[in-house]
Amino acid sequence: MLAGASVTLRQVRDADVDVLYDAHADIRNRGPYFPLGVMSQTEFRGEFAQHGFWQKAEGMLVIESPEGEIAGHIEFFRPVSYWDAFELSYQLYADQHAGRGFVTEAVQLLVDYLFATKKEHRIHLVIVPENSASRRIAEKCGFVPEGTVRGAFFNDGRNQDVLLYSLLRTDPRPWHGPAGADVRAPST
Repeated sequence: MLAGASVTLRQVRDADVDVLYDAHADIRNRGPYFPLGVMSQTEFRGEFAQHGFWQKAEGMLVIESPEGEIAGHIEFFRPVSYWDAFELSYQLYADQHAGRGFVTEAVQLLVDYLFATKKEHRIHLVIVPENSASRRIAEKCGFVPEGTVRGAFFNDGRNQDVLLYSLLRTDPRPWHGPAGADVRAPST
């Protein structure tokens, strides 16, 4: 479990699977930028049964609100097998959780965890240019824009350009102060 000031990131539990699948299958809550593909319930449950959505090179964590609600999830995975990198993906499940800094803190917690426990040197975010909320998250978390990847993302019936942002292990992380001190409010 990774605890922050506003959110807790934790592995998926048996009791969460139905809630997570309902959120996954309800494409209305994805907004215009999250991929619309839906996995079958059988496959979804099978992946959970096989590895609990947690493996050495990929994993999903629940984003839990201060009230103990499942606010969304955050994932890491290898985007290209020969890159020394992880990609992050995240989703909030309801508007009531938006604008509260949950995803920003989730990204910070997962970045710190991955750089502390995994050998990968870079973490990147792939963001549709019109997704201003995700662009703000990338900037607040110190990710550096690298450029536009043309036509790389198929969603909503068309190929779209995406922006590639990266954070290297050696880059400063704005939520840490001098000598790596954590400048977030302490969790209680």
